[in-house]
Amino acid sequence: MQLDDATDSTTLSYWLNWRVYICVVSVLLSMILACLTIWKRESSRNLTFDNGENQSTLCGDEAWKPCLKDIHPVCLLVFRVISFSSLLASLIAKIHVSHGTTFYYYTQWTFTLVTIYFGCASVLSVYGCYMYRKSTSTTLNDNIARIDAEQGPNVPLLHQDATNIQKNQIAPVWSYIFQILFQISAGAVMLTDCIYWLIIFPFLTLRDYDLNFMTVNMHTLNLVLLFGDAALNCLRIPWSGMSFFVLWTGVYVIFQWIIHACVSIWWPYPFLDLSSPSAPLWYLVMALMHIPCYGFFMLILELKHYFLSKWFPSSCQC
Repeated sequence: MQLDDATDSTTLSYWLNWRVYICVVSVLLSMILACLTIWKRESSRNLTFDNGENQSTLCGDEAWKPCLKDIHPVCLLVFRVISFSSLLASLIAKIHVSHGTTFYYYTQWTFTLVTIYFGCASVLSVYGCYMYRKSTSTTLNDNIARIDAEQGPNVPLLHQDATNIQKNQIAPVWSYIFQILFQISAGAVMLTDCIYWLIIFPFLTLRDYDLNFMTVNMHTLNLVLLFGDAALNCLRIPWSGMSFFVLWTGVYVIFQWIIHACVSIWWPYPFLDLSSPSAPLWYLVMALMHIPCYGFFMLILELKHYFLSKWFPSSCQC
């Protein structure tokens, strides 16, 4: 969709007005508040990192462990590999068709992020399957049995130590990065698809908008696969994780401002056009949409954990 701007965005008159000031202040203020939230969260996290009650951290095996014991980790691995392959193939095809201009859109930013998420998830699942197989191998069982026989009264402690060693194999930094990718993807995918199907598709299809298979695929495949992974994994997202989502969107908006300040080009989304008298209102609406989009995904996860703990109390690993 290429719509000509009513005003040349490279002129000073385009930027030096009250509408732009309000939009810039609102975006920068949101990003500053997000950074402060992250800083506060990390300060608290450093004090309680070893406390299992802190939901903002990962134990390590949560990155690859399925939500139920009856589900083998290799099932999650297969799903993630297929998802990564599908997303990567779609992304490469889109880049080829658009000749590299695909990253001009927020949709492709998010699609690329989800692809990276599933790539990291696949690697972690491979590692998890290796650890799972190693922990259940006969060699490990024989060693534990031999030590148990020698130590006698310390049997429970030895089993607990073996489990703790397994859970802390994955470096915390990789688990933390993986958690951030999941939190950003959760909100960004919901925001992308909601804006497309609720705003762009109903109201802009008649304005020379090209609707094809690739466009529909880019706005559905990411959500379907991410929900599928969320249904199988043990990850949870706290409210504070929305700060990363806000920063992600803020960086994209600033990216668009820089491009339009240097080159007179169409806006990928008309509601980002700062020349419109209703621009501050549109920016406010987009900002407020972050809350229900992130909150809805978080609600789905919480409902999943709640019902799994009720229906499968002995098998639930969340």
